[in-house]
Amino acid sequence: MAWGDLVYEPDHLSAFVLVTIVLGGGAAWLTGRAIALTWRPWWQLVFYSLMLAAAERFFNFALFDGTLPSTYYYALGSLLTLTFGFVGLRITRSRQMQRQYGVLLHKE
Repeated sequence: MAWGDLVYEPDHLSAFVLVTIVLGGGAAWLTGRAIALTWRPWWQLVFYSLMLAAAERFFNFALFDGTLPSTYYYALGSLLTLTFGFVGLRITRSRQMQRQYGVLLHKE
């Protein structure tokens, strides 16, 4: 098994980049941002990220002839989706905190 096979399915590098990183990562980023903007708890991102990862697996299967019941690639997609989502959540939440509570940081 080659190193690339651990990250993406054989002969599907472009599908991995397009579906998992660009589309799935972008959707996860926006999901994390939406959760932060509505002041919801961070753990809701986990549920939404797992659903996004399942949709990524389906798109890889339906559009690029990937394997649908692949636990390994689903876990990898879930990890990447969670990562993008948490980064989007943290950046948005920190901007919210700076904007709303910035006065507390400038006390003398």
